[in-house]
Amino acid sequence: MKLVVGLGNPGDKYKNTRHNIGFDAIDWFCDQYNFPVFNYESKFESFVSNSIVSDEKVLLAKPQTYMNLSGKAVSSISNFYKIPFEDILIVYDDIDMPTGKIRFKFDGAAGGHNGIKDTIKRLGTDKFGRLKIGIDRPDNKEMITPWVLGRFTEKEYEAIYSQKDDIVKLIVNWLDGKL
Repeated sequence: MKLVVGLGNPGDKYKNTRHNIGFDAIDWFCDQYNFPVFNYESKFESFVSNSIVSDEKVLLAKPQTYMNLSGKAVSSISNFYKIPFEDILIVYDDIDMPTGKIRFKFDGAAGGHNGIKDTIKRLGTDKFGRLKIGIDRPDNKEMITPWVLGRFTEKEYEAIYSQKDDIVKLIVNWLDGKL
């Protein structure tokens, strides 16, 4: 089994915000591969869905622990199902990349992303896959929190949405062992 986790914050207040692009990416993947409806699993503090893609059992998760505690959900799921770290992919926003740019990475530091910091801390390793989606950064450093919790402009969303198929394809390539 492989675990693909989209990071974000729970609730309508945060829907369609820059920080929730991980949830959006998981939804795009879910829709394209006809996963069943997500169900809330309290033991994981996450919405989860599972199916088979490329002959691989895949569990999708959207943690409801808030971004800064994402590792709590990721570690609960990986421990319960005994999923090896290399079979975990985290999809999340990156303020250090231009809006719409995507990049796969395996291991390394959190790069200032609190959800990844918590995941590394709780898993006890940085040896897991990451699919980073650029959301750019504000000019004023003090505006980072309102920026990531803010909604995309129409132009920004178009830049992200134009990458939708490539994002889904990268997830499939990761599942197929091509990354």
